[in-house]
Amino acid sequence: MNNSNAQTLGKRPIVDCLDRAFARLHLELCASTKKLPAELNQSSSSMPAASVLRSAGVIEQTFGGITANLWDDPFEWTLPEYLSTTEKLLTYLAEVEATRTRAFLSFADDDCLMRLIATPSGTRPLVELLLETLTRAAAFHGQAQPLQGSESV
Repeated sequence: MNNSNAQTLGKRPIVDCLDRAFARLHLELCASTKKLPAELNQSSSSMPAASVLRSAGVIEQTFGGITANLWDDPFEWTLPEYLSTTEKLLTYLAEVEATRTRAFLSFADDDCLMRLIATPSGTRPLVELLLETLTRAAAFHGQAQPLQGSESV
C-alpha cells in the first residue's frame, strides 16, 4: 500500500475540485471539436475551431509553465495550419490534457495551492494562476459555442 496516497487522502478537496473542472472543460472541448467539420478552415480567428484551439492553448501555456517552465504562448508556435482536421485537433487536445494531468498529479494537497509560482508576469499563488487559466480557457470555449449552431457546413 502506498502510504503517501493514504496520508494525502482527503487533503486535496480543492485540488480535486479544480482537477474535475479542468477535466470537464477538456471533455467539452472534445465534444465541441467533434461537432466541427472534418476539414477545418482556420482562416478566421472567430471560427469555433480557433476558439477551441485558443482555449487549449491557454491551458497548455499554464501547465507547460508549471511542469517544464515553458511559458511561451502555444498559439505562436502551434501552427493552426497543421491543426487542419478535427482528428489533429483532438490529438492536440489529448496532449494538452496529458500535460495538465501530470501537473495535477504533482499537487500533493491543498496547501500546495498557496505556493508561489514564478510566471513571466511575476510571482503569484498557484491557486490564482489555476483559477485565471480556467476562467480564460472557459471564456474562449464559450466563444465557440454560439457560432457552432449557426455555422454553415
